[in-house]
Amino acid sequence: MSYDRYVAICKPLHYGTLLGSRACASMAAAAWGNGLLYALLHTATAFSIPLCQSNAVDQFFCEIAHILKLSCSKSDYFREIGLIYFSLCLIFGCFVFILFSYVQIFRVVLRMPSEQGRHKAFSTCLPHLAVVFLFVSTAMFAYLKPPSISSPSLDLLVSFLYSVVPPAVNPLIYGLRNQELKAVVSNTYFYSTHNLHVSLRGVPRQH
Repeated sequence: MSYDRYVAICKPLHYGTLLGSRACASMAAAAWGNGLLYALLHTATAFSIPLCQSNAVDQFFCEIAHILKLSCSKSDYFREIGLIYFSLCLIFGCFVFILFSYVQIFRVVLRMPSEQGRHKAFSTCLPHLAVVFLFVSTAMFAYLKPPSISSPSLDLLVSFLYSVVPPAVNPLIYGLRNQELKAVVSNTYFYSTHNLHVSLRGVPRQH
């Protein structure tokens, strides 16, 4: 998404060349492939860890950090820890690339003579950057925070913030930018409010 914004704002004349159907398919395949490989590695490692204490995880999903707390094998534990740190390094590298893209974008946007153009560019880019920052910051905090500040309620909140909120917010942010969808939502709200008023007028009043 950041690369799409970068090309659209910084190199608009080359957008069709740099982001054709083949380039989009390659980036989508790379993202899905990396996600699948990441999930398979963690799943295989998690299933190979012997549990000494219990098989109940104090979380709303089988998070790796909570599974490691139940492990009694040091070798499997450190192998999974190494995999987690490697994954976090990759995520941080992606985040640096996104930040670099947005630095270039903001440099171009701030030089735009039109205030309306600057506002449109910022309103397009800032929601995506905010969602990415929320995901990366909460995910890194969940796995890198010291055990001294860990608590079940805090772990639950942080896990919710990085696993549920970004996927739920993304369609809302980008969907409401679609004019047709905004028209459908506003019409639905208008008709539901109108029907509610009509039904309330039909209710007999008690004296």
